[in-house]
Amino acid sequence: MIVRNGSRFDLSGPLTIATVSAWLRESEALFAEDGVWELDLTGVDEVDSAAVSLLLEWARQAVQRGRQLQLRNLPENLQCLLKVYDVQELLPAA
Repeated sequence: MIVRNGSRFDLSGPLTIATVSAWLRESEALFAEDGVWELDLTGVDEVDSAAVSLLLEWARQAVQRGRQLQLRNLPENLQCLLKVYDVQELLPAA
């Protein structure tokens, strides 16, 4: 689930192959807005490789729309996946 909190989007729940399509659909309306897309992943409690794919897609969309993507509080297991796939430099995590 994505909840708008001021200029930040708070993500919560599993981000897996079973849920990634729903996440993508939900994000389309929210990310249509201008400005920085600051995503806080504190509430994400389960990830798999689909999470990496979704984050890369959001980064691609941000570039296409002239937006800036910022990722906050990535779960440790997601950080590990980003390193395994050697894509951590493609995603602006803080």
